[in-house]
Formats: sequence, structure tokens, C-alpha cells
Amino acid sequence: MFKIIQRRELNPTVTELVLEAPLIAKKAQAGQFIIIRAKEDSERIPLTIAGYDREAGTVSIIFQVVGAGTMELNTLPEGGYVHDFVGPLGKATEIEGLKKVCVVGGGVGCAIALPVAQALHAQGTKVTGIVGFRDKDLVILEDEFRACCDELIIMTDDGSYGRKGVVTVPLAEKLDAGETFDEVITIGPLVMMKFVVATTKPHNVKTVVSMNPIMVDGTGMCGGCRLTVGGKTKFACVDGPDFDGFEVDFDEAMHRGTMYKEFEAHAREAACNLFKKEVE
Repeated sequence: MFKIIQRRELNPTVTELVLEAPLIAKKAQAGQFIIIRAKEDSERIPLTIAGYDREAGTVSIIFQVVGAGTMELNTLPEGGYVHDFVGPLGKATEIEGLKKVCVVGGGVGCAIALPVAQALHAQGTKVTGIVGFRDKDLVILEDEFRACCDELIIMTDDGSYGRKGVVTVPLAEKLDAGETFDEVITIGPLVMMKFVVATTKPHNVKTVVSMNPIMVDGTGMCGGCRLTVGGKTKFACVDGPDFDGFEVDFDEAMHRGTMYKEFEAHAREAACNLFKKEVE
């Protein structure tokens, strides 16, 4: 059992939990993930580590309430416990030697982009952050990004905060103007990462994407997280989650991501009905 030390709502659908997990905190690195189960019979949910404190022995996770599993996780109170918290899993983001990097995040993917930006900043890398959200109410972690980015550009679809538009707009402006980066690291919805890659590829700027496909065991045995990268089958949980964006088959990944959409909708509806009964 792992104790929830702190709980914070970042926006109406995104929650941060800080858990007591000293062994994981001791080894965690930016880009790695954990698998969590709220209760013994709960769904296994893979979540990228959003932060860690080695001295305090704590690990932070940030998740969006989208399905039955995250709905259940969101009911756990501060001071409560989760049944399983396994990690760190996957490979850490490779940042050694990078001098200038653009970190591009979208939506809740910004929670994954933040520790990468922080790790880059800590080693003296010049960091440009571009983060995008649907509207002002959904903006998260702005102060944290400003603390580790030399430049931060916030985009909203409706223009209610920051600049209006999508994250590829300022990225394209910079590249077209001749600005160079050792690497672009992008984390967010698949379609966003696909278009970030389409923006950087003509300029031949190495682009790393963080993939979060369907995952069950987190050790490569189930094969659920398979991707096609460079024409070969890779497993996000052991070969990633970071991959060369120029080589990822995004269309296949997006198709696989919708395979259980109807099943998840039924599970979400059942969970909503259950929670309503508990409240009544």
C-alpha cells in the first residue's frame, strides 16, 4: 500500500497525487513511468512520472479523468492509499549533451513534459517551452514551466489565454526564421505529436516523441503497447516510451488507440452509475 501525501486539482479534469514511494523516488528519472492500481481489483493504469523528491521519498503523478479507471483513482482522498504503485518503468529521456532544446507539450501531456524540461534546465540546457491547451481554464503548471524555461509560449485553441492557435504555429515560426535546436521533444496527443514531427522534419531537427499506447503489464510480455518504429515492432514499455518521431507510424498508433473506445465508454458509464448510487 502506498500513501497519498498530497492531492491537488490542477483544473476541472486533471488531478495531481503525491505518493510516498521512497524506492521509486530513489531511482526515478524524467521520462519514466509507473503502473498504478487504486484497489486490488482495479484496472492497471500506466502514468508517466510527473515529479519526484529523492529526499522526501515521494513521487508525483498527474492524470486526466477520462475513463472508469481514472474516475476511481480520482475518488481517493489525501491521506488515503493506493494498492499498487510499480516502477520506475521504461527508459529515461536521453538529455545528456543537449545545449538547446524546444519542449512541446499539449494538454495533460504537459505534465510529462515538465520533468523533462526541469531535467534539461538543471543541466544548463537552454529550454524553449511551447505548451498548448483548449482554453484558459485548462492551463496547468504554468508557474512550474516558467521556472525551468528560458522562454515559454502558451497557446490556447480559442485565444482565451496566451496566443491563439496550436503549438505548431510558434514552432514553425522559429524554425522558418532560422532558429536552431539540438532537439525537439514533444509530448501530448498523438495527432499533435504527428504534426509537430511534420513541422520539424523539413528542417531536419531531431524530434523525440513520448508514446503512451494501450498497456497492461509494463514489461513487454503482453504486447499491448506495440508500435511500428522504423518499420520494426517496438514496445513502448521497454523500448520507450521515447522514440524518434521521424520513424513512428502515427496512423497505426492512432488506429490502435481507438480499438477499445466503445468498451471504455461502457465502462465509464457503468462507473458513473456506480458512483451516483454511492452518493445517494
